Amino acid sequence: MTVPTLRLGLNLGYWVGGNDASNLPLASLAEDLGYSAVWVSEAYGSDAVSLLSWIASRTSRIDIGSAVLQIPARSPAMTAMTAATLDTLSGGRLRLGLGVSGPQVSEGWHGVRFGSPLGRTREYVDLVRRALRREPLEYAGRHFTLPLPDGPGKALALTIRPPRERIPVYLAALGPGNLELAGEIADGWLPVFFSPAHAARQLEPLKAGLAKSGRTLDGFDIAPGVPLVTGADWRACARRVRGYAALYLGGMGGREDNHYTQLAERMGFGAEARAVQERFLAGDYPGAMAAVPLEFLDATSLLGPRERIAERMTAFAEAGATTLNVMPVGPGLPGPDRAAGALRIAVEAAELAGLLASDPRPGIPRPQGAHEVPHSQGETRTHDHA
Repeated sequence: MTVPTLRLGLNLGYWVGGNDASNLPLASLAEDLGYSAVWVSEAYGSDAVSLLSWIASRTSRIDIGSAVLQIPARSPAMTAMTAATLDTLSGGRLRLGLGVSGPQVSEGWHGVRFGSPLGRTREYVDLVRRALRREPLEYAGRHFTLPLPDGPGKALALTIRPPRERIPVYLAALGPGNLELAGEIADGWLPVFFSPAHAARQLEPLKAGLAKSGRTLDGFDIAPGVPLVTGADWRACARRVRGYAALYLGGMGGREDNHYTQLAERMGFGAEARAVQERFLAGDYPGAMAAVPLEFLDATSLLGPRERIAERMTAFAEAGATTLNVMPVGPGLPGPDRAAGALRIAVEAAELAGLLASDPRPGIPRPQGAHEVPHSQGETRTHDHA
């Protein structure tokens, strides 16, 4: 039997309630500890691109990833331009995570209709990849038409040459249809609330999509974001994840269109998730937090002392996860010192379990001709001058 391996990533999320810039130096610590990637998110506060640029300028080896860039926020061409620029500035270290967001954010913040998310995602990824291959953008799809047929537009090609024409694309997918699409067109999957005990059901549509593209799970990166709280009592640690879980189960969407609530239902927590949602939508946030089942928190998080986290990491690896993007969580905003200690314990736990992969980049090639050059702050940094 093949022993599973894992890579560790750091998910810094997005700024909540205030400016969480004090957490950004954790990216350098993660690089020093051997983490494979550092990811940032965006909703309707801090944007991911600015944070990734900041992180790339202060690191030299660790990959930078968007988890995710919102599809309704940018045209496919703009995302290709951004990806090409970030990949160039970072020396070929970008992982491009994309997602359609939710209907409330898409229509309420960006003014983009949420309908047909699967079709829009398929065409969007196709256009981004064409642009990164520096092909003139001529496209006649259901959702995107380039150039517009009734004006002066012309088919343009990307004018810069990024280190890699194929930047790895990850999709944030929850439902079966989205999971099948991720397997068919993406290089990786960014799950939320990934549970080893429930993973087999989620992997079925993912495998079906991979089969459509003539691939298997081999080389495909399953990279869940996993809350991490270290301490002697795992039940006490779980309390610090309740706010995060209640926000997603209760507030990320309306009563009938919260995809996270629907995911919890498919995992067997339907009644409990609906109770969380009812209390959250009624403004009873403490009640919503209290209603999150302890079993759900434990199934989808890394909680407790080093030895218990090692056991849970093994379960994640055996269930198919290939990269664990840990999210250090604390009361309110996680403090950098608390998070730094948790990042170290996560490495120790993975080593204790014998899980750490020797290659930090799952099937992601370095650009040809890349080498490290001195960085302005005394570090080294990978660049490509081919």
